Amino acid sequence: MTAHYLASDNLFKRKDVVVITKAIMISGRTLAQGAGCESKMTQEYFQAVSICSFSEADYKSLVQAEEKNVLIRSRFGQAVLSARMDSGLPEGIIFIPMGPWANVLVGPDTGGCGMPQYKGVEVEVEATASKVLDIRALFSDIGRIEA
Repeated sequence: MTAHYLASDNLFKRKDVVVITKAIMISGRTLAQGAGCESKMTQEYFQAVSICSFSEADYKSLVQAEEKNVLIRSRFGQAVLSARMDSGLPEGIIFIPMGPWANVLVGPDTGGCGMPQYKGVEVEVEATASKVLDIRALFSDIGRIEA
């Protein structure tokens, strides 16, 4: 595998090279995410929070016509998300709305404030043909604690 930073070149278009790019993930609330907070098992909530936004340059260099999804990996976990373009983002920064998919990628440390660090998470990104998992499938491998 070859590692490159986002928007560094067009190697994503080559089929014989798997390119993993590095980026900084930030997360936050959005109107659509907030509107779906009370109904987290709905299709509307799924579509609002299972997305990853990229700068225009990063999106064009990463997303191929047949692969509209991206695999995001951090040292804490990984998730497949739908890729979106956001002309307001700078290159090398990705945005994921707060929700289950962002939670998989952030660490457990709260720094004493009770809230994980949703900003500045180092991630690797690659285009994928894999599907975005629904909430049940996303957390299916997490064990239950018996009382």
